[in-house]
Amino acid sequence: MPSPLRFARVMVTGLRQSVARTPAEVGLAYEDVGFTATDGVDLRGWFIPAGTEPAPAVVWVHGWPWNRLGNVAGGVPWPDRGVDHLPATKALHDAGFHVLMFDLANHGESGRRLPLTFGVREARDYAGAVAYLRSRPEVEPDRIGAIGMSAGGSTILYGTAACQPIRAMIAIQPTTVSVFTGNMARSAFGRIGPFLARSMSAVYWLMRAPDPRAHDPAAPAHGLGDTVVQFVQGTGDQWGEMPDVERMSAATPHSLGVIAYPSEERYGGYQYIDTHKDDIVGFFRAHL
Repeated sequence: MPSPLRFARVMVTGLRQSVARTPAEVGLAYEDVGFTATDGVDLRGWFIPAGTEPAPAVVWVHGWPWNRLGNVAGGVPWPDRGVDHLPATKALHDAGFHVLMFDLANHGESGRRLPLTFGVREARDYAGAVAYLRSRPEVEPDRIGAIGMSAGGSTILYGTAACQPIRAMIAIQPTTVSVFTGNMARSAFGRIGPFLARSMSAVYWLMRAPDPRAHDPAAPAHGLGDTVVQFVQGTGDQWGEMPDVERMSAATPHSLGVIAYPSEERYGGYQYIDTHKDDIVGFFRAHL
């Protein structure tokens, strides 16, 4: 695990994992695309067309501190596992969905906006991605869905009300920052860990950014209206907590509940996107 200083730095600034692969690896044609967040930050990604005729689209919103591809094992200063967005992307493409994969600000090849806020300001990136999709003639503008991973799950909960209509979303292991960082810091630094995590509020105050202690994805979930949301939470997650995700689900007007995905640690829960590709496709077929 990282030192306290390293932990704090990664929390505030993230890491820029290399975008070292492309959709061509799984046989997909793609476009390199650029667009802006609603506050003007430059964002980079790939548009993967399912064809030239108008069709629904799905946007991926990755976790912290990954990139559009997912997570490369060993790329972060704590125990992790690989998370690969490409197999599920191919399944969605083959089922007739356009897919947009992009890097949030401070990640991958996208521009800079500090500090990270784990969904609050990243919602601007997600809204920019949705606006970009709606600008494309081959995308049906009222048939857009989203998959959010970890902090990306929180991001789509924060951002969807501002870019409706979003018909359907899958939020995989979204977390409340105080829950996640408290548990992560405790596992790394023992009893002093939660105190160190709470002390980050002073850093955010100095940077004039939202206090992590006020982060609560259940609050914006109340305003999701008719958007159908499927939550997924790993049963063995040592940093996130099932009751936290259940609380988000209970706040969501059209939640399908929380899928309890068997896992032994947090990264095991993310493997849902690989082992349940058919369910992901089925969900979007039913709701887009």
